[in-house]
Amino acid sequence: MTARTDWQAWHEPYADEGSPLSRRLRLVRREIAAWLDERPDERLTVVSACAGQGHDLVGVLAGRADAHRVRATLLEYDPGNVAAARDAAGRAGLANVAVERADAGRLSSYAGAVPADLVLLAGVFGNVTDHDVRRTVAALPQLCAAGATVIWTRTRRAPDRTPALRGWLRDAGFAERAFHAPEGMLFSVGAHRFTGPPRPLNASGELFTFITAGTQWRC
Repeated sequence: MTARTDWQAWHEPYADEGSPLSRRLRLVRREIAAWLDERPDERLTVVSACAGQGHDLVGVLAGRADAHRVRATLLEYDPGNVAAARDAAGRAGLANVAVERADAGRLSSYAGAVPADLVLLAGVFGNVTDHDVRRTVAALPQLCAAGATVIWTRTRRAPDRTPALRGWLRDAGFAERAFHAPEGMLFSVGAHRFTGPPRPLNASGELFTFITAGTQWRC
């Protein structure tokens, strides 16, 4: 048996329904479900950056009769999490959900998966520098189809950068449709709708480098 990596162990609090991570997950799922309810399209495209084990998107699609409308690509670098996400999608019968082992910090990883109608950035912005957050936000029009929605999460631990982040999204052509900041919790969940023109993907570009506890990770 091989030892689990930190990124696999990071998912353990999901087993506790009262944990902050589980509470954040429920809000992300709620926003995904609301987006699906608002979009009657016969085909929808989703891309998830640093998707982990796919708890958010797979968890929603597994309980929906219209899951066949969604073609999704989950980008995750940790091989254990990739295997877990593929297993979850398989058990849920989600044949249109592909889990790719790839570095979501590189725009080349999104080739063939974008433009997307929904971009998931859960667990990303709290683990990269402010410079990389701004760079990622500025590049989002390359990932988004016209009218796309971006769902993101970010800690509000001091210094709280969510006001700046929401402003950067506005400046990049995104209109805020929801912002959740539960009292007594440090996490936040946002949902923004893209109102600007999509841009072609620059596959040679970079978005971010994951940084946790002073260590750089590829996610």
